[in-house]
Amino acid sequence: MFTNEQRQEERTGKYGTPRLQYLQELVTQFQSATQDETREKIVANLANFAYDPYNYNFLRQQLNVLELFLDCITEPNEKLVEFGIGGICNASADPTNSNIVTQCGGIPLVIQCLSSPVRNTVNYALGALYYLCNESNKEEVLKPEVVDVIKRYADAETVSVSFSNLAKAFLDKHLL
Repeated sequence: MFTNEQRQEERTGKYGTPRLQYLQELVTQFQSATQDETREKIVANLANFAYDPYNYNFLRQQLNVLELFLDCITEPNEKLVEFGIGGICNASADPTNSNIVTQCGGIPLVIQCLSSPVRNTVNYALGALYYLCNESNKEEVLKPEVVDVIKRYADAETVSVSFSNLAKAFLDKHLL
């Protein structure tokens, strides 16, 4: 459920932690964490907040979480990649967030996720590309090798219905 100021006040209560402060604490914990499992949990938590428009300004302007997600995609840890691309996917429905991801060089990173052995990572990458692709970056996204991979996912109904459905939605929106 999406949040607004009134709902946030009700949920936080008189003595609760304001959303910005809570998200800042998560980012600080991530930056100081040394164990992969701790970092994974924090990024997964941040990715869950990335779907709600109420959090967009906090995540993109004040905390640079979109850049944190992009950094996670470059990690060798598959869980960090999965949760990082999940955060990108969740946030990219917003055009301003999509522009930030694109301006920070995120498209090639998202495209790399299409070849991940982790199913969720591939699903999130397909979803993110659906939102990221626009008139200003179509040439970068719709390279023949990328379109070929997406077409193979679209044809893979017997392997994964979710891959197929997301890939077909992408093709319907951006190629037809």
